[in-house]
Amino acid sequence: MRVVTDSTACLPADLPGGPAVVPLRVLVGDDVYAEGSDITPERLAELVADGERVTTSQPPPEAFATTYRGLAEQGARSIVSVHLSGALSGTVGAAGTAAARSPLQVRAVDSRTGAAGLGFAARAAAECAAAGADAEHVAQRAIEVAGTAQAVFVVDTLEHLRRGGRLSGPAAALGTVLGVKPILRLSDGVVELAQRVRTRAAGAERLLELAAGYVAAARRPVVAVHHFGAHDRAQALAGRLHTRTRADVEVTPLSAVLGVHVGPGTLAVVVADLGDHTH
Repeated sequence: MRVVTDSTACLPADLPGGPAVVPLRVLVGDDVYAEGSDITPERLAELVADGERVTTSQPPPEAFATTYRGLAEQGARSIVSVHLSGALSGTVGAAGTAAARSPLQVRAVDSRTGAAGLGFAARAAAECAAAGADAEHVAQRAIEVAGTAQAVFVVDTLEHLRRGGRLSGPAAALGTVLGVKPILRLSDGVVELAQRVRTRAAGAERLLELAAGYVAAARRPVVAVHHFGAHDRAQALAGRLHTRTRADVEVTPLSAVLGVHVGPGTLAVVVADLGDHTH
């Protein structure tokens, strides 16, 4: 039993025993890069900030099929493939197409979340798989953890989300009134405008307050702070959140594909609840 996810899960590159990761693609002009191996989030943030035209693309079904075949050659008999919200990307659909053609039993799961919300779900599922659980148990564990994920982020502008079709024009316009900083949340797989603040500092303060509340409400919280071209601010926010909640806080760059759609300067906090689960 093995678990597969995609590069928007923002997983550490050296995660032992973690899920297999299929990269999404980043297009810069005529050049195509595999996220996580061919181009870093830091470099991509620089390109976007410099005005380069950057777009993204889901992996083709064959990319998933290749991963599934490779795991089968390693001895896998079944696979749970858990991915970025289908409301934001066709990635889970491509995984489903490959799953339908696979000689292995493969179940494609729409996490209805992204970033560390997806990453925490995929990691929890992989732990169940390593403990000997069957595909149904592993898939339900991924869905369970993903369903607890609370993801909030503050962006410098909603223009990137509007341009990429991830947010409506009217909502984008509301977010840029008087130059305020929009606070967004990922709710049931879609991006919503939650509120607006005046400054970056106020945005970070609001993320801290929201995250602290999520941690307090969780039985066994896991926490991540993401950034896109804002490493120092992310480290500062993570330190304050740890001081306030005593929770361990991972700090990772936002995946390149997600970063393109939210823009440079973005800060995000994701909290999920591992609960009292036993294998």
